[in-house]
Amino acid sequence: MKRKIFASLVTLTLCASLFAACGNSTSNKDTGSTTSANTTVAVSDTTTAPNTTAAATGDVLNVCVGPNPDTIDPALNSSVDGATYIIHAFEGLYRLDKNGTPEPAEAQSVDISDDGLNYTFHLRQGLKWSDGSPLTANDFVYSWRRAIDPATAADYSYMFETIAGYTDATATETFNPDLFQVTAPDDLTLKVTLISRTPYFLELTAFPTYMPVQKATIDANGDAWATKAETYIGNGPYKVTEFVPSSRITMEKNPNYWEVAKLGPQKIVFNLIEDNVAAFNAFQSGQLSFDNNIPPDEIESLKSNAAFHMPAQMGTYYVSFNNQKAPFDNPLVRKAFSLAIDRTYIANVLAKGYIPAGAWVPPGLKDADPTKQFRDVGGNYIDPSTEAYAKNLEDAKAALAEAGYPNGEGLPTIEYIYNDSALHKAVAEALQNMWSQLGAKVTLSVTEWATFLNQRKNGEYMVARDGWLNDYNDPIGMLDLFITGGGNNNVQYKNPDYDALITQIKSTADNTERMKLLHQAEDILMQNWVFAPIMYYANPYMSDPAYGNSVWTSPLGYDYFMYAQKQ
Repeated sequence: MKRKIFASLVTLTLCASLFAACGNSTSNKDTGSTTSANTTVAVSDTTTAPNTTAAATGDVLNVCVGPNPDTIDPALNSSVDGATYIIHAFEGLYRLDKNGTPEPAEAQSVDISDDGLNYTFHLRQGLKWSDGSPLTANDFVYSWRRAIDPATAADYSYMFETIAGYTDATATETFNPDLFQVTAPDDLTLKVTLISRTPYFLELTAFPTYMPVQKATIDANGDAWATKAETYIGNGPYKVTEFVPSSRITMEKNPNYWEVAKLGPQKIVFNLIEDNVAAFNAFQSGQLSFDNNIPPDEIESLKSNAAFHMPAQMGTYYVSFNNQKAPFDNPLVRKAFSLAIDRTYIANVLAKGYIPAGAWVPPGLKDADPTKQFRDVGGNYIDPSTEAYAKNLEDAKAALAEAGYPNGEGLPTIEYIYNDSALHKAVAEALQNMWSQLGAKVTLSVTEWATFLNQRKNGEYMVARDGWLNDYNDPIGMLDLFITGGGNNNVQYKNPDYDALITQIKSTADNTERMKLLHQAEDILMQNWVFAPIMYYANPYMSDPAYGNSVWTSPLGYDYFMYAQKQ
């Protein structure tokens, strides 16, 4: 079982300073709940009087990207809201610019061998942790080894598979980090050897799991290091100065950051609001300058609002079937439940702006021919159009009958779990109705965010709401989720042939051949009905127009506030 360091925090008794009412691993749209539209919220701002409604007073920026994070340990986090906190407090060798292009960060440069297998990173002089102590190349060696150590149980440990020695280091009963081909010949040099040319490797070094953590702090505090402001030592543009569960995470400029002179607000207050209606009301009243948990019912009326944005995201909203639990251990049952979904209705009517999904890998990712997208080359596996739905439902009923459950006879009661939000609730109720047309009896179970994450990850469910935003601009980030035992393989899929194919993809240098294999991997998933993709993500959010484009979100789902400036 993956260790979760935030479990005890979210159960703490709330004190008087917490919100009067609160209100997505995945997208930060995976979080949030809904209550009455009249819900109000007291937004945290320690620099202002109690009744103020100013979102940014002096040099304080109030924002909301979600409720309590499950964890903000860079090695353990697997949600987008958590990643947003992490990229403000930590920094990798490289970082992503507004266009998603990797640029030098903690490393000022890199030398790459002609064969693309050897990377030599040169760190900047004088790098420091937020506590003022020196940061060296050995900190990256320690942090990457920690992330792949089975004892850490990092969901994203597989993201290091492209580095030579990963398999040998982790395959034995006793973890042997010396086999992992990452070394620091001196304080300013980090050498990495890959198993094959990896065109997205610099993007990986910008990912939270690749960010350094301070060994001395973890040795002294164990897992609890990432739960308290005083021990949350980072190396990024901001440092955590206050951590109040169910209320706020406050960050201030890190004076030891190498580029501190270019930072925006002195203080960023991340308001931890569970209720998306409350968060939206707080933005509308001026208490927040940014809110990315917009109630779906508000979207249509907001499209002409200068504060409203809805860019596409490289991710897919889907249903996870537990492939190891009856009746969903039968691919025909999974096929039936997938084909019975009216994707256009859910995407256009309920989500109001998402794109109906006929496949797994979302639009926006390039194929071998850079003028073509992976999705265009691969096409749809399911016709998600309204016109095709009647035929899809007919095929769904036939598949269920072939599985031995004609008209749903003999099916156990199906429990569908989801985390609380207006959209997830609406989707859950729609699925309940659609699956009833198969003769299935479906019960709905809503669960608090952190509990839901662990329940889903541990396979303690039958059917679950799910979502995934790609972690870098390559289809492998969508496809290697489903390797046996993978930390983000919520569907519990096990297929040695699929595992071998993913390993082959990661060791294939020729991009044309590699893309061909990637399409084969998607074929396996979709032809075995491993899950049910429903729609491709968009990212509706509200941002104070006064900040212009100095506040932005990325197609990967991260929100950037470190350079916020009123225009």
